[in-house]
Amino acid sequence: MRMYGAGMLRVALMYVSSRAVAEEVVQEAWVGVLRGIGRFEGRSSLKTWLYRIVANTAKTRGLREARSVPFSALGDETGDEPAADADRFLGSGERFPGHWSVPPQSWAPEGQLLGQETLEMVAREIDRLPPAQRAVITMRDIQGFTSEEVCNSLDLSETNQRVLLHRARAKVRSALEEYMR
Repeated sequence: MRMYGAGMLRVALMYVSSRAVAEEVVQEAWVGVLRGIGRFEGRSSLKTWLYRIVANTAKTRGLREARSVPFSALGDETGDEPAADADRFLGSGERFPGHWSVPPQSWAPEGQLLGQETLEMVAREIDRLPPAQRAVITMRDIQGFTSEEVCNSLDLSETNQRVLLHRARAKVRSALEEYMR
């Protein structure tokens, strides 16, 4: 429990409305693990299996809570919008089409990137992402899951996981660039 508890709580928080409910979800998941450990077939790692149980329990609980979200808060997860402005890249008539028209500005010293304020800004931007993007970027970049583990835990295809991760990273990167100017 010490090894996976905090990560399981973060996964649960992606689907339910409060920390208290997320803690209940994790507790329910552990009960489910104890009841179902005999059925664990080892087709995935124990970690992936645990996180899959938490994700499924949290999804069910979130639906049961009938949590409402205003339409304005819903992002377009199909992503008709580009991940980055096209103006930032050279056009087809240029010598190096598709390359940066102006390289991204180098950011301030390492201390600024590591500052608490910057970390809080990145966390806020991740919280603003659509749920699926938030789940994928949290599991991959914060918790260190492999893409296979994320796909198994969230029941995503490899392609969908890659697209969600790319869009999430692009949105956070764009916000970070704005912040660093």
